Amino acid sequence: MHSGQVKNTDTFFKIIPVLFLLCSMLFLLSCKDKPEISAISFKLPEQGQSISLGEDIKVQLDLPEGEKLTSAIYLLDGKPAGSSSDAKPVVLKTSGLSVGYKIITAIVDRDGLKDTATISVLLNSGIKPQEYTYKIVKTYPHDTTSYTEGLAYHGGRFLESTGEEGHSTLRWVDPLTGKALKRLDLDKKYYGEGSALVGDKIIMLTYKTNVGLVYDAKTFKQLDSFNYQTSREGWGLCFDGKHLITSDGTNRLYFMNKDTYKDEKVIDVFDNKGAVDMINELEYIDGKLYANLFTKDDVIVIDPNTGIVEKRINLSGLLPGDYFKDDYSISNNVLNGIAWDKDGKRLFVTGKKWPKLFEIALVPKQ
Repeated sequence: MHSGQVKNTDTFFKIIPVLFLLCSMLFLLSCKDKPEISAISFKLPEQGQSISLGEDIKVQLDLPEGEKLTSAIYLLDGKPAGSSSDAKPVVLKTSGLSVGYKIITAIVDRDGLKDTATISVLLNSGIKPQEYTYKIVKTYPHDTTSYTEGLAYHGGRFLESTGEEGHSTLRWVDPLTGKALKRLDLDKKYYGEGSALVGDKIIMLTYKTNVGLVYDAKTFKQLDSFNYQTSREGWGLCFDGKHLITSDGTNRLYFMNKDTYKDEKVIDVFDNKGAVDMINELEYIDGKLYANLFTKDDVIVIDPNTGIVEKRINLSGLLPGDYFKDDYSISNNVLNGIAWDKDGKRLFVTGKKWPKLFEIALVPKQ
């Protein structure tokens, strides 16, 4: 039950049709003030068209019949790439770009009316990677409890980070014995992944917890932590002197600021056959990125500016085929771990729970 004065609603409901009629008339009048325009689209290129990096992209708009174009500005991934005062084809240059999907945007003026259209193309690698094999220069012992996720060489020692739930570690390792000179067992909630030395700090990734860990390089005392921005998981990690470069098991590489741990650039990795997935452990060597491909015996060499795979190194045969006996070990204890001695120009590789670590020299495949 309601108490107090009841409002008279009869007058209100009587004026509703009048208000509706007035609104409708205003809407129709406003529409008459705005000329109708038809949507524009791209005649060239085709949606998703694959184009080799370095090739020109021919772009042409498909205008509705009878309409004229006053001007058009073309953007390639948000950056100015060309312009035109009519609807004739325009050529966009791709040299200096990276591979992967790119968005072409046309901002057009049709007699004072602004409009936009977008389309995506795939910049692919038109380069067949050079094929390499290897020769063993020297063999070193490796701890068979080390499920190797990250490997680097600094000051006569290996920096090694290992994974597996409840068994992840960070270590400084003596190359001659394979034993840990210093070791940290990670909190059991973390599955350890790639690591890199930056000044007097060690940065280490974790697998699915979306957390990076920062340690003092001498004491292994944890100094900080951070969350990933765009990568879906933590896999490989290396340092190029400016950026921390990470992988997440896809064909993408993420370039993080070494101080803020914020992503500043992302590239996709392609060879002449398409996207190269399952990129894992990383090492930066003389301006190039060397990367393990998870479950494969291949290391690829990537141009970090373009994302193009320039070399493919087949390392099959390093580990005796019958070393791991059960199917689980065979499928998981795979090649992983690349380290570079910058001063001695030595290249090292190993694998997850492998008994040996190898110094190798690359040999062009005949």
